[in-house]
Formats: sequence, structure tokens, C-alpha cells
Amino acid sequence: MTTIDDTPADSALSSLRRARDRFLSGRPPGDGVPEDLAEAWRRARFFGVPRDLVAPPRVRPPEDSPLLAAARPALDRVAPALSGEMGLVLVDSRCRALWSGGGRYTGTAADATGLDLSEKAVGHNSAALALRTGRRAEVHGPEHFLDLWQEVSAVSVPLYEPTAGRPAGTITVVAPLGEGRTGHPGAAIAEATAHAVETELLGRARPAERVLLDAYLRERADGAAVVALDGSSRLVSPEAARLLSHETLARLERHATALLRDADAGPEGAPSGTPEEVAVPGGAPSGPPEEIAVPDGAGLTVRMTRLVHGGEVIGAVATVCPAAPRARAAERPGPDRLPGLVGTSPPWRVAVSRATELARAAEPLLLIGEAGVGKTALARALLGHRGTAAPRLVDAAEQVAGEVPRWCRTLAEADGDAPPLLLRHAERLGQSDVAALLSLLEERPAVPLVATHTPGAPTGPCLSRLLDILSARSVTLPPLRERVEDIPALLTGLARRPSPGRPPLTWSLDARRALEQHTWPGNVAELAHVVREVAERRRATGPVRREELPYGLRVPPATRRLSGMERAERTAILEALRRHGDNKVRAAESLGIGRATLYRKLRAYGMDQA
Repeated sequence: MTTIDDTPADSALSSLRRARDRFLSGRPPGDGVPEDLAEAWRRARFFGVPRDLVAPPRVRPPEDSPLLAAARPALDRVAPALSGEMGLVLVDSRCRALWSGGGRYTGTAADATGLDLSEKAVGHNSAALALRTGRRAEVHGPEHFLDLWQEVSAVSVPLYEPTAGRPAGTITVVAPLGEGRTGHPGAAIAEATAHAVETELLGRARPAERVLLDAYLRERADGAAVVALDGSSRLVSPEAARLLSHETLARLERHATALLRDADAGPEGAPSGTPEEVAVPGGAPSGPPEEIAVPDGAGLTVRMTRLVHGGEVIGAVATVCPAAPRARAAERPGPDRLPGLVGTSPPWRVAVSRATELARAAEPLLLIGEAGVGKTALARALLGHRGTAAPRLVDAAEQVAGEVPRWCRTLAEADGDAPPLLLRHAERLGQSDVAALLSLLEERPAVPLVATHTPGAPTGPCLSRLLDILSARSVTLPPLRERVEDIPALLTGLARRPSPGRPPLTWSLDARRALEQHTWPGNVAELAHVVREVAERRRATGPVRREELPYGLRVPPATRRLSGMERAERTAILEALRRHGDNKVRAAESLGIGRATLYRKLRAYGMDQA
């Protein structure tokens, strides 16, 4: 293929092909590969997927699928309108292809019905990715693990049943790979078909399910954190998922099941202090709401609302609310009592409150979170709050041979007066270190250990066993993108004390908005680096303006979800502009493209206003 102007999209495809070849030959794929893509390739290798698979394995699809029955009318309308080699596939929640139509596309048979598209069978693909993330997913050419699909581009849109809290399947459109294309040509078709199928699913929902769904949507319309339950399934809003732990959600589910059971038993079996009843057509009058304390929430309660339809209790809607002022005053010390921690957002307060509660006992504690979220800072604060001796810090990433086994022997022989261990980067532990820790935990389950873990890297069976043991007392810290309301306080806390005669660093409203719009893949650590860089470089006085931020932060976020190739292309452009001090002529030369092409790409990604 000969081109006059090699666009970044072409460069991204070539770069991904080379990275995939390096990975399959046993070498690191390189820094230009998105981490989620590299992780998907590693999972495929862990599952033992052969790269040279001739055809995806087939499984027996269900004979009577409600999803297929609801989707069939829309699929039969759309498939004949597809052009060329574009194909349409319906996939269920177990990654089984239930139906296929349209043209025949590269790498599969004309009839894809019955294909197993799970990652364990075929590696990275758009259907499995959409089911895992719950969002539209595109996978192009070399992003696939299989050789079979190197010339295939696919887009998948998840399908949600009315009362399901997770995708019930996907609408997937596949087409031949286009070298210079930045988006899948069938994305709009997939979105429209998915909408038609979900509308049909909603129309087929049982009346009781419709009532529960409508009550859930009414509460969510006001931005509340809501959980809807009917004893067998639950709908959890993103806000509620951030505030409530799995244990609390399970407790609410048990409570809803008890409500249904008591309602079936009649008035004699009804509990005292029943929750509020919301009457829908044929329902019953309202009563006082039931307030349920959240054990892992900082100043939170749950108001349980019982739903009545046709004279029967069909479920409940739980709304997360701030606790009463008197209850908040009686709370135990919160994150503001722990030294060195900044943040008052609900996700952060909930995580710190739960960690503080668990840290009261001198038992192992596991802090989980993305890189840079503040796991080590929280661990130090918790150990200091506990009032024990200064902890011994061991960083598994530094690979100090024998350090962990030596500490384990010391603690195993101690009479309880040994200092606690703060173990960083548990995911980097060597085999001998894991064996020593497992032996220690078997001998002394209540050992004073606080470990940090950053998910993402593949774990062997021994490390998985260790993490499973520690997960019984674990807390997951929210990433910075889920607590952006803490950014103003973090900006103040992360700024260095100004030199004599200089005012403290302040930030304009426009600059703060730019920071709050950033996705922060490096979390608080990345924010600290930005604050440091701005403070060292600026010569102006007054609040920091948006124009003084690094280029990548001045650029607004993408207005749509980008494919892997688009993300790689956008990242390459941002990095080139950063290296050349925002000089677009030099950046275009370093990318090997024309200046006009660079400006066109900047407009396409909404980066031309920075």
C-alpha cells in the first residue's frame, strides 16, 4: 500500500502490529501500547489461546433464548441493509454468538451462530470487552490476539435488559479493516440496533419488573445513589456502587428478600417498623421510611422504600442518604483525623472510614487501587493512628533479595512487640517472598501487616492465594477521576511551601476546570507531578491560568469513546506537542506527517482550542 501522507492512524496500526509481534515472540510490547490492551494480550496467553487458531470453537447455543426472541425482529430488518462484507452478530452474556447475518467477513464462516467468543477461547475481541466494561467497544486488526482477525475491525454495543444490572449481550458489527480509518463504519448501526433491541426487551418485561424499573429511574433522575431489588436481581446506580461495599449490597438484598417473604406471610408476619410503601396502581398507602445504617459508610444511611403493585410487595428501592447531624457527630474519627490525608468526597470518605475501622485490629490489611491513588499514604496514616511502633517499609518493586523472608522470621519469633510491616507493591513479590508470607499467615493469622496491591499484572497461583487470604480484610481506594471534587483541596495540600516573599500557589477557575476534566491515569501522583512542574516553571504572578498547564491538560477530554488506535494516535500527538513546546510545525515533522494533517487531527479530536 503506497501513501503520500502517512497519517497517525496508519502509524498507529503499524506500531500495534510491531508491538503484537514483539509480544508474541516473548518480548515486552513497548511503551506505546495501551496498558489495557497489553493486559488483554497477557490474559489470552495465560488462558493458552493459540494465536494461529484456524476458527473459533463452537458451543451449543440455548434453544430458547429470550434475548434472541426479542432481538430477532430488529436483526431481520437491519441485516439486509448492510453493505459489502459488513456482518451483524448477536452475542449473549456468556459470549456465545446466538445469531449472525449480513455479508461474510474475513476470518469467520458465513454463519457465526454458535461461535464461542469468550476471551478464554479466542482472546481479545470487542464483544468480550463490551460485556466486561458495559460500554461500547471497538477492536481493530492488530489489537486482536488471533492471527485470524488481523484484517477484521469490530464494534460491539452492550445490551441491557430492563431489570439487569449488567449487560445481557451485545450487538456486534464486523467489517474488513480499513488502514486510514479512525472509527468503525458500523458503530452507528450497532448503536441503533442495540437501542431497538432494548426497546423490545422493555416492552416484553413483566409488569412487576416494569414497576421496579420505573421506580429506580425516578429516583435516579434526581442524581441519587439508588439500588433497586426484587429478591433475585438488583439494579445499582454508579453512585451507589461507589458508596456501598459488596457486603452492604448483599445485606440490602437479604433485607429485600425478607420483605417479600414477610409480605407473603400476611399481616401477622409483617415486621414491626416496616419501611415506607410506595403505592403504584392497585397499591397500598404509604408508611414511615426505614433507615438502615451503613456500617462501611462515613455518615451514610440507606432509606428503604417498599414497592407495592396490585396489592403485593414486588421489591424495594434503597436510596443512599447522608446521616442525620446527630449521627454524624457521633461518628468515629474520619479521614480528617488521619495525618497527611486530603479529601472529603464521599468515595474517599467511605474508603478511608472502612480502612480506619479495619485498622483498629492488629491484623493484616490489604489496600487495593490503581497506581498513584495514595495507598502508601493511607497505610502510613493508619499505622500512625494505631499508635504502634514505626513500621518497617519493604518495597517488593525494589526486589531486595531475602528482605521479606527475613522480616517474616523476625515476626514469627517475636512475642507481639515487633514493628508492623508496610509492604508496597504486593503484585511484584517473588516466589520465595510469597511462600514466606503464606507460611507466616498460616502460623500467625493476626500478624500486623499492611500491604498495597495495584491490580493489572498477571498473578500466579501462589500470589493469587495470598491475595485471596488478604482480601478478607481489604479496602479499594477510588481513583482520582471518581473524586474530582477533592482536586481543589489536593492542589493546596500538594503545593510546596512558598519561599519567603512569594505568595502561595493559587489556581484560576478555568485552570481548575481543566484539571477536573482530565482522566488522571496516574491519579494523585500525576496531579502532584503537575503541581510541581507548574510551580517550578512559572514566572508570572497571580492564579495559575489554563494556558500555563501542560498541553495534555489544556486539551479538553474526547467527546466520544475512542478506539485503541485512536487513543494511541491522540497520545502520540500530545506527546509530540509536549516534547516540542507546543510548536505544531516541529511536532508534525517529528510525527512524519504534514502540518495540514496535524491540524485536521487536532480538530477531529477537539484539541485545536487548547
